Amino acid sequence: MTALIGPDDIPYLPRGVRLQGDRVRGIRVLQAPERAMQLDQIGEAILSELDGARSLDRIVRDLAARYDAPVDQIGGDVRDFLTGLIERRMVFVRDSA
Repeated sequence: MTALIGPDDIPYLPRGVRLQGDRVRGIRVLQAPERAMQLDQIGEAILSELDGARSLDRIVRDLAARYDAPVDQIGGDVRDFLTGLIERRMVFVRDSA
């Protein structure tokens, strides 16, 4: 999978896409117009970090610190996950400049 996001890029949820809790099933979903994706704990942890202000690199470092995990491993997982969502147009990216 080709990375569509660089370390200095800022990922964010575009208009119409949001994290939503499903109280009946006790799960979190990512909702977009005419589609939804059930999230596991890892997906939820990643998407919860998208505030539209922090770069991918900052998000990765924050997650690595929170879960006491290697930055390289977290970075690859986060980049792959977000690349898939970028391809589905459920996450957008802007330059940090």
